[in-house]
Amino acid sequence: MRRSRVRRLACAVALTLGAAFLSPGVQSAAAADPYQVLVFSKTAGFRHDSIPAGITALQQLGTAHEFTVTATEDATAFTPANLAAYEAVVFLSTTGDVLDDTQQSALKGYVDGGGGFVGVHAAADTEYDWPEYEDLVGARFRSHPAIQEARLTTEDHVHPATAHLDDTWTRTDEWYNYRSNPRSDVHVLQSLDESSYSGGEMGGDHPITWCHPQQEGRSFYTGLGHTIESFADPDFRQLLLGGVQYAAGAVEADCGAGGPGPGGDSAEAEAYTSSSGVQSAAHGSASGGATLGHIDHGDWAGYSSLDTAGATALTARVSSAGAGGTIEVRSGSATGPLLGSADVAPTGGWETFTEVTTTLTAGTGPLFLRFTGGAGALFDVDRITLTRAPATEDEGSSNVHLFYYPWYGTPDGSGSWRHWQQGGHTPPDAIGADLYPKLGPYDSGDIAGAVGQHMKWVQRSGAGVIVYSWWGQGGYEDSLAGDVMDAAARHGIEVAWHIEPYGGRTAASVVDDIAYLEGKFGDHPAFYRDAANGDRNAYYVFESLRIQDWSALDAVEDTAIVLAQTTDTSKVDHFGGIYTYDGIAGATAPGWKTAGDYAKANGLVWAPSVAPGYLDDRAVPGNTTPTLDREDGASYDLEWNNALDPAIGGDPTWVSVTSFNEWHEGSSIEPASSTPPPGHGYETYEGAYGRTGEAAETAYLDRTAYWADRFEQQLRKRG
Repeated sequence: MRRSRVRRLACAVALTLGAAFLSPGVQSAAAADPYQVLVFSKTAGFRHDSIPAGITALQQLGTAHEFTVTATEDATAFTPANLAAYEAVVFLSTTGDVLDDTQQSALKGYVDGGGGFVGVHAAADTEYDWPEYEDLVGARFRSHPAIQEARLTTEDHVHPATAHLDDTWTRTDEWYNYRSNPRSDVHVLQSLDESSYSGGEMGGDHPITWCHPQQEGRSFYTGLGHTIESFADPDFRQLLLGGVQYAAGAVEADCGAGGPGPGGDSAEAEAYTSSSGVQSAAHGSASGGATLGHIDHGDWAGYSSLDTAGATALTARVSSAGAGGTIEVRSGSATGPLLGSADVAPTGGWETFTEVTTTLTAGTGPLFLRFTGGAGALFDVDRITLTRAPATEDEGSSNVHLFYYPWYGTPDGSGSWRHWQQGGHTPPDAIGADLYPKLGPYDSGDIAGAVGQHMKWVQRSGAGVIVYSWWGQGGYEDSLAGDVMDAAARHGIEVAWHIEPYGGRTAASVVDDIAYLEGKFGDHPAFYRDAANGDRNAYYVFESLRIQDWSALDAVEDTAIVLAQTTDTSKVDHFGGIYTYDGIAGATAPGWKTAGDYAKANGLVWAPSVAPGYLDDRAVPGNTTPTLDREDGASYDLEWNNALDPAIGGDPTWVSVTSFNEWHEGSSIEPASSTPPPGHGYETYEGAYGRTGEAAETAYLDRTAYWADRFEQQLRKRG
C-alpha cells in the first residue's frame, strides 16, 4: 500500500476554514502538512483556452493552502518513481489519447496504491482506448449543447468541495452529457437540473460533480470548468480546492457510492416551483429545517425538476397534528393524470414524522402533488422521493438511430394477426420472415412485455434513438406511439419519426403531420431533440422521391429536421437532411461521399443507413430483388466501415440502422431465436461474430454497441 505523507483533517475542521478557501492570499489556520500536486494538461484533441487560467488558479490555491503545484504536459512524468512525490494528480481539461500503455499503468498503480486523482471538465473526454480510465474518472463524455446558464443542485452539503454552496447554484458553463450515469458507482456531489437549460440528455438524473474511492486511493471529478471565467469564480475555486484536498488525503470525506438522484428522484417538499395555498413552514426536526406546510383541502404544489417518467413509487416524509388527508400524485399539472395516492393519518404532532408510500402508474411530465381531506390544516410534507426502476444498460448514442417498427399484432392483442402473416403464412409458427424473433410473433401493443424488452435491447445496442415507423394520423402506429414513448423514456431512449408513404401523403400533409406530432408529443421526455442542430426533432421521409415539390417544408425548417431518402443531391431542396435506408446499397455505398460532402457544404444532416443484411424470400415469395447475406457479421461491419470512412461515407452526422425489427426484410438486429419452430426453413444468427447458440441471438446488438462507440470517438476527434 502506498503510504500517505499527509496529515488528514476531519471534514468538520475543514469546514471551519470558511472564507479562507476563497482568498488565495489567506493561509488556512488548520492547514494540512505541505504536499505536492501534479497538474497535467496535455491535449490530443480539442484544446480549451481555459487551461492557463486553471493552472494559475490551482497555483494560487496551493500557495494559500500549503500545497505546491507542478504543471506539465510531458507524459513522461508518469512513472511510478516520479508520481510517488505527489499526493494528487489533476487532469485539467485533457483530451484524447495522452498516455501510452506504460504511463497508463503507472497512473493506475499510483491511484490504486493510495494516490489521488482529480479530473476537471474534459478529463472525461480522455483516454478512450483505456477501459480502466472510465472507472477512474467515473464516466466518459458524450456530447454538450451550447454554453449557457443552468441550475445545479447540491446533493452533499458536507463534502469540502460543496459544503459552501446553497441548495441550488445558477451559473454559466458548458454542460457535458455523459455516456453513462455514474451514480451507482460514485458519490454524487452536484447534479444538473435539466429543466433549467436546453440540451440535457441524461433523462433528468444528471450528475456533474462526484467523488469515489479508487482501491486505496481517491478520485474526484467535476464537469465544470470550460470557461476562463470559471477559474476566477470564488465558488468554483472553492469547489476545486475541496476536490484537490479530498483527493490528496488532506481532508476526510464520505465518498461512498450511490444515493437518490435529483431532477426526478428526491427533493425537499418546500422547494416547489409552483403552488396554490401552501407555504414553507419552519420545523427544527425536519430535513433542511422546514416542511411544505399550511396545507388545506384542494391545495397543490408542483416540482418542475422532478420528472414522473419512469417513476414507480413515491415516498413522502410527513407529520400531522391536524386532520390528516391524502396526497394525490399527478403528472403534468395539478389536474393532470392521477398516478397514485397516499393516505396521511395524524401522527400526534407537527414534529412527529413518519413515511407514507404509494406505487405509481406510468406518467409523463413534471410532478404535482394535490392535497385533499377535511376542514382546516391537514398535514405537513417534509422530503419526497421518487423511486425508479433501475436502468440495466448505459445510455446510448443520440447519433445512432434504429428504424423501429410498431406495426405487429396478434389475436390476443390487437385482435388479429398483423404483418406476421405476410406472404400467405399462418402464425404463430409460420411467419413472413426468414428469421424468427426470439420473442416469437409479438404484439406491438404489448408495452410491458415485448416493447419493454425491445427498449432494453435498444439500450444494449448502444443506440440512443429509435426512428418510429409512422403511417399517418389516427393509424394503428399512431395509436401506440404514446405508450411506446413511455417505454422508451423509462430506458433513456428517444424517439424520432419515419414518415411512411401513407395514402394521400403530400408535402403539405407532412408539414401538418410534423405539427401534429410536435403538438401531441413535443413535451414528452422521449421526444428526440438534437442539441447540436437547434434542438429539432428528426423526421425521415421514406420514398421522398414520390413527391416532386417539397417547398412546403420551408415552413418547418426552424423546428424540424426533415430527411430525404436519396443520394441524388438535386432532389433534396427544402430538406434538412439526407438518408439512404437501403439495406443492400451500404455494402458499396454508392453516392455516399457526394451526399455527405453536399450535406456538409449546405448545413444539412447526413445520416447514411447501414444494415446487417437483407433477405425477404418468405415475406415476398418470388421477389427478384437482390439479397445481401449477413456473412456472419461481415456485411454489417463492411457497411459500418463504409459509413465511418471519410473517403467513402462522407463524415456522417448520424448513422441510421436498417433496422431494429423489420423482420420481413431480414434486416433486423433484434435477437432472432436460435431454436425457431422446425420445418419452416428459418435462418438464425448462428456464427455471427463467432458466436453460437443463444449467445448468437444478441450478436448484432453487441456489434452495434461496438460501432456506436467507434462512431462517437470519431465525432469527438472531428471536434
